[in-house]
Amino acid sequence: MSKANEKLPDLLAEAVLKESAPVPQDLVEVDGIDYSKPEATDMRASDLINSMKKMGFQASTLGEACEIVDKMRSWRGKHIDELEEHDKKGSFDENGYQKTTIFIGYTSNLISSGLRETLRFLVQHNMVSAIVSTAGGIEEDLIKCLAPTYLGDFTLSGSTLRDQGMNRIGNLLVPNDNYCKFEEWIVPILDKMLEEQEDYVAKHGKDCLDANTDVDSPIWTPSKMIDRLGKEINDESSVMYWAHKNKIPVFCPSITDGSIGDMLFFHTFKASPKQLRLDIVSDIRKINSWSMESSRAGMIILGGGLIKHHIANACLMRNGADYAVYINTGQEFDGSDAGARPDEAISWGKIKAGAKSVKVYCDATVVFPLIVAATFANGRPLLKPEETN
Repeated sequence: MSKANEKLPDLLAEAVLKESAPVPQDLVEVDGIDYSKPEATDMRASDLINSMKKMGFQASTLGEACEIVDKMRSWRGKHIDELEEHDKKGSFDENGYQKTTIFIGYTSNLISSGLRETLRFLVQHNMVSAIVSTAGGIEEDLIKCLAPTYLGDFTLSGSTLRDQGMNRIGNLLVPNDNYCKFEEWIVPILDKMLEEQEDYVAKHGKDCLDANTDVDSPIWTPSKMIDRLGKEINDESSVMYWAHKNKIPVFCPSITDGSIGDMLFFHTFKASPKQLRLDIVSDIRKINSWSMESSRAGMIILGGGLIKHHIANACLMRNGADYAVYINTGQEFDGSDAGARPDEAISWGKIKAGAKSVKVYCDATVVFPLIVAATFANGRPLLKPEETN
């Protein structure tokens, strides 16, 4: 205590002027960006985020998320020629080395937003291995190829918009005519899919409805249906188009929960008594098998709920993911899956105890473009193997 405070009552001195323990040498000092320096002018995204790492709060978790994504995408294992035949599974890079199987999940509102173009970039350039989305995340991508979504306002009157045939998604507006165009586009495809299904069953008998190893058969699953829609849309602005072209599976266990579900429902009346069937069990076997066969597994989760848990549960089948980045605004006090931090998933075996994981509490439309710009799209070589451990 300084001499200036020697006459303070002992209780007051102990309460207010308590001495600090020695500061550990490994603590990092809080620091920010000095915009008076030339290098801070019009910074690259990677340099900006690197400068934000010591700011604290979500700026620091954003920096940590970028580090994890870089390690996730940079890890390399053995060359395929070094592996036993039964170990030649999982993901491999263009040079034949094992790489992380990256599962990315996103909710439908993010496809409705301009984040769609960021997601399309990742799929177009084969930077992710598998996708999990909601039905809206599939159909809104396809609908945008037929008609645009517009900026609106969060405060627009719902009853007025209803009278105008305008649907609001936050501060976005989707004319109801867009869904009419979607119906006109998808119904002939559903007709053709049903015809192919019926012809295949007639040719191969009802036994073909058992566990079917013919991956190209019209015994439809949600992922097969989505792949077909990506092929049919034939539009390079579409995430689903590039998923089809690059053979990246898109899983959607809630395929009926949206306009696609409406179209399937309407189609049951049109095609009655015949009916298009989707085998959801085959898809759960497929995504879980992908996880089990992966050399390392990474999760990038944008949003929460079904897409978050479906990927996490698949990673449970391999005793947890090796990397995990969550981005959402959910809080954990209500016990929701969206709000749960990575540590909760560790308790379930969905993320490994020693995994590199982080949750960024933020709107994904704000931070994910920054993450992609600083990692996948930074134009720099991948990290060296010793830097990914």
